[in-house]
Amino acid sequence: MILGYKGNAYGGSKGTVILVRVCLLASGSRGNATLIEADGCRLLIDAGLSAREIDRRLGEIDLCADDLDAVLVTHEHHDHVTGIGPLARRHKTPVYIVPETAAAITRLGPIEDLRYFSAGDRFTLGNLQISSFSTTHDAVDPVGFVIDSAEGRVGYATDLGLSTRLVANCLERSRILVLESNHDEQMLLDGPYPWPLKQRIQGRLGHLSNRDAAGLLQLLAWDGLEAIFLAHLSDENNHPDLAHQEINQCLAANPGCNPQIFFGQQTQVSPSFFASASGPVSEG
Repeated sequence: MILGYKGNAYGGSKGTVILVRVCLLASGSRGNATLIEADGCRLLIDAGLSAREIDRRLGEIDLCADDLDAVLVTHEHHDHVTGIGPLARRHKTPVYIVPETAAAITRLGPIEDLRYFSAGDRFTLGNLQISSFSTTHDAVDPVGFVIDSAEGRVGYATDLGLSTRLVANCLERSRILVLESNHDEQMLLDGPYPWPLKQRIQGRLGHLSNRDAAGLLQLLAWDGLEAIFLAHLSDENNHPDLAHQEINQCLAANPGCNPQIFFGQQTQVSPSFFASASGPVSEG
């Protein structure tokens, strides 16, 4: 079921009013972009695809790049920033970014509306309260985000080698979570990557394994959690079934928590999850 946008809410069948939507436009080592919409404000977290491809994938969920109110940037790695400059220039989109991250992006080019913040800062976008927090990754100053609206919290944390207490505290009581579940530990060890790359991925500045993601979720599970998007799954070192197995084991120990689980993919847009005042609604 695809619901049409109407003003500051979504109008669905039988009078359903949808106020929050989350969709992974792309997720993986070749490009990442996440659409979060709440209280009439449309945000893109990262733009790791070309501007044209981002616009095309937004079209698959009945939006276009002109509809975006802002882009939030987590860190400077290529798979998160490829399309930021062209997207911002073509569509006059404000870009929220840590100064050191902006300086580290090669060929970013001039952006008319570049809005700087520091890790730990909070700022307002429309009716939304955006909070940033530091993450552990091999980038200059990487961050995650929490988006608070009248309808609850969306938490976003990918590309982190370690799930710190700070990360867990910031993501508490999220209604929707986007969490990294990058690799299966055994698949990584047995896989084709050279040993230095394996060390980087499994290190404190690398990426969360399925087991680590489940450990973080153990701290975040509560009866108000309605959806989990597992992001940045490795094509070579992971499989959705393995990630799902770890998450299911975690949720089995938290019977009051029964979220829908979605998997980000590199080549196609994920299903959208819609949250309303009356409860969750998913697309399809």
